Amino acid sequence: MSKATSPSATVLASGAIRQDDRAAATDAGGRAGREYRWVSQQVQRLTKFPQWAVAMACVPLLLLTGCPQQPSATSNVPAKATAPAIPEPVAPAASTAAQAQADQAAARMIKDQKLIGRVEASYQSGVNNYRGGRLEAARSDFDMAVDAMLTSGMDLKTDPQLSDEFEHLLNSINTLEMSALQQGNGFSAPIEAAPLDAADQVTFPANAALTAKVTEELKTTQSDFPLVVNDYVAGFINYFSNSPAGHAHLLRSLERAGKYKDMISKVLREEGVPQDLIYLAVAESGFQPQALNAKSGAGGMWQFMPTGAYGLARNGWVDERFDPEKSSRAYAKYIKSLYNQFGDWYLAMAAYDWGPGYVQRSVMRTGYADYWELYKRNVLPQETKNYVPGIIAAIIMAKNPKQYGLEGLVPEPAVVSDTVTVDYSVDLRLVADVTEASLGEIVALNPSLLHMTTPRDGDFDLHLPVGTRDVYLKRIGDIPEDKRASWRFHVVKPGEALDSLASSFHDRPAEIAAANELAANAPIDTGDELVIPVAAAIAVPHSLHYVTRVGDTLVTIADRFNVSVEDLRRWNHLSSSTIKPQRTLDVAQPIHLAPMTHVRTKKTSAVAKSGPVQSTARVAAQSATAKKASTAAKKPATATARATATTKKPVTATKKTTPSKPRTPSN
Repeated sequence: MSKATSPSATVLASGAIRQDDRAAATDAGGRAGREYRWVSQQVQRLTKFPQWAVAMACVPLLLLTGCPQQPSATSNVPAKATAPAIPEPVAPAASTAAQAQADQAAARMIKDQKLIGRVEASYQSGVNNYRGGRLEAARSDFDMAVDAMLTSGMDLKTDPQLSDEFEHLLNSINTLEMSALQQGNGFSAPIEAAPLDAADQVTFPANAALTAKVTEELKTTQSDFPLVVNDYVAGFINYFSNSPAGHAHLLRSLERAGKYKDMISKVLREEGVPQDLIYLAVAESGFQPQALNAKSGAGGMWQFMPTGAYGLARNGWVDERFDPEKSSRAYAKYIKSLYNQFGDWYLAMAAYDWGPGYVQRSVMRTGYADYWELYKRNVLPQETKNYVPGIIAAIIMAKNPKQYGLEGLVPEPAVVSDTVTVDYSVDLRLVADVTEASLGEIVALNPSLLHMTTPRDGDFDLHLPVGTRDVYLKRIGDIPEDKRASWRFHVVKPGEALDSLASSFHDRPAEIAAANELAANAPIDTGDELVIPVAAAIAVPHSLHYVTRVGDTLVTIADRFNVSVEDLRRWNHLSSSTIKPQRTLDVAQPIHLAPMTHVRTKKTSAVAKSGPVQSTARVAAQSATAKKASTAAKKPATATARATATTKKPVTATKKTTPSKPRTPSN
């Protein structure tokens, strides 16, 4: 091996280098080989350690072995020829193209700002009209803002500034529109107070003549429910007959009952519950399936608490408490279970209102399993005192309308529908399009939906106007499944053209033509059925979330989305006013299409109701004692407690009898 090509041309040995001694070099090469192999072994051992540790451990090894030298050339080349050439400095050439691009970018930015200014002016005008209650004017302003961007001729997708503005514009508008919907200004009618709401503060003096009259009429009243007449029931009959507010509320409740009476009667019959217990809905909601109590969270026609019990689904997409048929089935099962527990329908009703735990404790404490005895002994809260006699009064009056000024009652037509089970997400506006129904009608037929679309996962029973099932299935089949949550459908009307349709749906004529396999300028005829490929950002409300930007504060965000700073803090669990960019905030409450407002707003006893069902005005938080009582109440009532239902005498702890059958208690 020549010294010019030796891989270890230099060796550290006793502080001296002997390159002119071939033997020494050879010996050094051998040592280097042995050292190299030793180093390799150490490195292999060190691979078990972190990389930084290996690197640190290798430093002394490298110092020990040295670095291999590159072989040098043997030709006679001038020394300066081996040095790298130093490039001559090149003067930067003036780039006219770059300058032109900069000028274009500046011009585009100015144009963007002018467009955004016009859009923001229209949007702010819409906000002002919205706050002033001028909803049509607000909608016109919002449409103008969106149209200004869509017809600007500028590319909203690739221009970051315009894309961001367009997204935030749509979010803001959708937030306000859904807020209007929630407040009853949209598709659902406002919720009226239940008939018993205004009766809590009313006193009912004894009226012997009225009591005698009602007692006589009751002899010919047919009912599968144990009706009774006493001063308490007569007092409510007087209230519903002679109080303008009480009479109006009862009348409207009985009119609305016509929408669901046949369906509820069928359910009650199948579950073995007296037919006349349909009128418990008079006290709970006035037969309004969209009723929601904001204080307690109870909702639906039967005012179930949001516990997820009773076999009713409740998730981010649906809340079956607001489904009239499914909630009625749950009500029938639950009231029957309470009857099985207490052996008396009146106590079952009291337990439905107050909670089985509290009723059970009152029975055990007094020794009387009789609602009227509990009433007289003042162990019931005021609402439960009114609850049972008020419902009995409503039953008697509903079954004798002429005697009580209800002869003009005209029940509302029964709610009927076609049903199709869908396993895909479809926007309710598209459902309205393909069935040629109003959006309000579709929303009313599907009150359990919490959003404008059906669930993305799982099956949903979509209710359609009667006679539209086949046309729905035919037309929806022309729209790709993954587009049914955003696209629309339209039957061409006289005088319409692609341009006008594009403007109405905030779309582009070319995109509508392409989706329908038409030429760009093709004429359309009256009656043509077109699918409208609306952008998902426009079709689906993005009203719940907002990604913060530089300069945002809680005040500016609250103003933009027409909410309060306090709400923003509560929805987002904020303890500070500092907002960092790129944070996603909830800027609206979840969109609940079904519950519109609360009912049963009266003040009641501070004692919270136990058990799975709670009436609408109960305090939500329960004490530890109440929870314990509620848990105990889930067990069947003791034979001791049931025995008093017929004897009305105090019982001892050792007395045992079989549960009595329900009968009409005496006063």
